[in-house]
Amino acid sequence: MTDLLQDLAWRGLVHDSTDLEQLRQHLAEPRRVYAGFDPSRDSLTIGNLVPLLLLKRFQLAGHTPVVVMGGGTGLVGDPSGKDSERQLLGPEQVAANVAAQRPIYENVLSFTGAAAGELRNNLDWLGPLSFLQVLRDTGKHFSVNMMIQKDSIKSRLETRDQGISYTEFSYMILQAYDYLWLFQNAAVTVQLGGSDQWGNVVAGIDLVRRVERKEAHGLTVPLVTKSDGGKFGKTEAGAVWLTAKYTSAYAFYQFWLNTSDADLERYLKIFTFLSRQEIEALLVRHAENPSAREAQRMLAEGVTALVHGERGLSEARIASEALFSGDVSLLAPDTLSEVFANAPSSAHDRALLEGAGLGAVDLLVLAKVVKSKREAREFLDNGAISINGKRVDPSFVLTRGELLHDKMALIRRGKKGWHVTLWS
Repeated sequence: MTDLLQDLAWRGLVHDSTDLEQLRQHLAEPRRVYAGFDPSRDSLTIGNLVPLLLLKRFQLAGHTPVVVMGGGTGLVGDPSGKDSERQLLGPEQVAANVAAQRPIYENVLSFTGAAAGELRNNLDWLGPLSFLQVLRDTGKHFSVNMMIQKDSIKSRLETRDQGISYTEFSYMILQAYDYLWLFQNAAVTVQLGGSDQWGNVVAGIDLVRRVERKEAHGLTVPLVTKSDGGKFGKTEAGAVWLTAKYTSAYAFYQFWLNTSDADLERYLKIFTFLSRQEIEALLVRHAENPSAREAQRMLAEGVTALVHGERGLSEARIASEALFSGDVSLLAPDTLSEVFANAPSSAHDRALLEGAGLGAVDLLVLAKVVKSKREAREFLDNGAISINGKRVDPSFVLTRGELLHDKMALIRRGKKGWHVTLWS
C-alpha cells in the first residue's frame, strides 16, 4: 500500500497531527475515519472540499470514511474562526440544510464496496442527551482553564464588545462527545478536519483517552489561501459553492480554469487525484507551453467531474468551448443566461424586427456596440462582428427568426467583446 501520510505531506495536506509515526502504524490496517461538516447553509463551499477530499484519499487507501453531518452541533454553532456570535438557526432549517448537503457527500465518496462510506447525523446521539447527563458524564472531563486557552475561545474572550456565550463556549464539549460516541459505537479511531478545528480534535482525542483509556488519532489540513493573499474560493460574486443551485457547473469549471500559474501546483496537489509523477510531468509540459493551459484544464476537469459528475463536466465543457469559439447558437437558454450573466446587455422592442428586420449597422448603433454608423461599417467590413456565432457583413439583417430561443441575439466584437441584446 502506498504510504498515505507521505503522499499527504507531499501534497501539503498535513498541518497538525497526533504522533505521525504512531498514526502511520495505526493506518497499516483498514480503519474508520471521520470528518464533521457544519450545516449552517444548505450547501458547502470549495473550502469544505479540502477535508472532504481528504476523506476520499483515506477511502482510496482502504479506510472507511464516515461523514458526520452536524444536525446536532449545528443547533449550537462552532465559534472557530468567528469574531462574533452566530445567528442560531431553527431545528427545521438545520434539518433542511443537512438534507440539502447530503448529495455533495454522495457525489464525492463511494458508498459501495469494501470501504463503503457512511453518512451519520450527530443529532441522533446528541439529541437524546439531557443537560445533567452532559455535565455529569462529559463536562467533568473538561478543564475550563484548558478551554479558554483554545484559539477559538481565547480570541473571543479578548474582544470585550463581542465576548462569547456559554452556548458557543460549550461547543467544544459537543464535538468531543461526537468523537467519543463514534469511537464507542462505530469503531472510529481517526478524526480529520481543517486546521481551525485542531482544538476541537484534540478535545475529542483527550475525552476518548480519559473515558476509554485508549488511543485515538487526529489530523488536520491547512486552510487553503491564494498566493496573492486573497480568500480562497471567493470571487466578485461571492463564494464558490459545491451545488449548482449557487454555482453552476460552468461557473465552477471556469473558476478552476482561471487558476493562476502561482497557485497551479498547490491546487493540483490538493484538489486532484493525479499521482506525483503525473503532476510533475504535467507541470513540466505547462512550463514549456503555459499558453496551452493544459494543467488548468486538467485541474478544472478533474474537480468538476468529482463535484458535478460527468454530465456537469460535459455541460461546462460545451459552454466553455462555445464561448471560446463563438458558436453559441446551440447552448440551452439557462446556459446562455449563465455564460453571459456578466456581459453588457440591452433591451429592445421586438417590433423592430418585424417586416424587413433590422440591418447590422443599425443594430450595432442601437445596442451601443459602436459609436457611429461609420464605425459599424468599418467593423463589419473587416469581419470583426459576429451575431449568434456567425460572422456577418453590412448586408446582414436581424429578424425575429434569427433570435436565439426567440428572445436573444448575441453580438461579438473581436474575440472577447460580447454584448447581449434582449427582445420582448
